[in-house]
Order: sequence, then C-alpha cells, then structure tokens
Amino acid sequence: MKDIITNGAVRLGLNITGKQTEQLIRYARLLKEWNERMNLTAITDDEEIAVKHFLDSMTALCTGKVGTKVIDVGTGAGFPGLVLKIMKPEIELTLLDSLNKRINFLKAVSEELGLTGIEFIHARAEDGGRNSVLRAGFDTVVSRAVANMTTLSEWCIPFLRKNGYFLAMKGPLADEELNGARRAVSILGGRVEDVYEADIPFSELHHKIIVVKKERQTPMKFPRKPGIAAKTSIEQCYNLRK
Repeated sequence: MKDIITNGAVRLGLNITGKQTEQLIRYARLLKEWNERMNLTAITDDEEIAVKHFLDSMTALCTGKVGTKVIDVGTGAGFPGLVLKIMKPEIELTLLDSLNKRINFLKAVSEELGLTGIEFIHARAEDGGRNSVLRAGFDTVVSRAVANMTTLSEWCIPFLRKNGYFLAMKGPLADEELNGARRAVSILGGRVEDVYEADIPFSELHHKIIVVKKERQTPMKFPRKPGIAAKTSIEQCYNLRK
C-alpha cells in the first residue's frame, strides 16, 4: 500500500512526504475498522483503497483549482476532502454530510491523524447552501460520486464565492451528464471552464473532473428544498419565477 500511495502521487505530479503517506495508511486502517460496524465503503482491499479512494481523490489537486477554503459536499467517508487536507494541510476544510454517523467517523480519523482546521457539518446539501454562514463562503467546492451533474450543481455552486471553483469528480459518463447540465450551471451563476482528464495510476480507471468557475451570484431561490430538484428542473423553476 505504501508504495502505491507514494509512487502514485509522484505519477500524478504531486509531492508527498513520509508523514503524509503514514497518515493515509492509518486512515485506511480506520476506514476498515469502522466499516465493520457501519457502511462506509464497498472497497476494503488495501491496494484498492489506495488507488480508488486515495489516488483518485488526489487528482483534484492536479487541476490547480483547489483554493484555501474548501468544502466537500456529501463527503461520505471523507473522499476527496480528507485526502486533500492530508496532502495540502494549509487548506481550511469543511466536511458536509447528511449522516451523522459518517461525521463521527471523520472526526475520529481527524483526531487520530492530528489534523486541525477542519469543520464538520451534519446537514443536507440543500440546507447547507441556504445557510448564510456557508453560502458563498468557499474558494473551492469538491464533490465525488454524489449525484448527476445537474442536481450536483444546484447543491454545490451556491457554496462558492465569486471566482471560486466547483470540481465535480465524475466517471466515464461525465460528458453526457455535462451536456444536460450546461444551462443549469449557467443559471446558477457558473461557467464550465474545463473537463480535466484524470487517469488513476496503477489502474485502468479514466475519470474526469468537470471544472466550473463561479462568475455571478447564485439566485437566492437555489438550492431548492430537499426533493424538489428531482421533480422540477432548474430551467422550469428559473423561467417561472425569475
């Protein structure tokens, strides 16, 4: 596992210290221990954790768009947010998830690894995006494997301050999702700046990161209340109420 982490980071063009490698190895151990009590991940093999969770999460750093104040929306077991914090300790990180048991896991990992500068928020993304303290408060929003691009944009873009970046970490269907989401991204105040091609070392995985820049304030009607996004499109809501 150690060699995969260190050599994989190098292949991605990232610097990694011995301390950071050891933190990730301890993170993997805790992930497996807690996973026996609660459902955190279907990936439990050390090599797969290193590749599919750790190296995959690191690819967000390769975009060059990870700022100082970062929120991971729907962080789950901490991917990619906690990995980014380990790799870039100066980040001011917020981890947001709708399940408190996952938040408790992330707190335990952060404490054992000696990580500071992390805020843990138990909330749905829709509620967090309407919170006056969190809304428009971040340089970077990251999210991995949470929802389709249209829904994810409504959940994530409101957290961004102007000129900040939303990094949507996607699989091979990224382009298809993006084609259906471009209008929604624009309505929410964003512009698709790039689709970063992310090849994951030591695997056949070819992922994509959709890079969205926040150019205008998100209309206050977004994000809508939980459940609404699945029933009514952003375009419908915008046209009816603008």
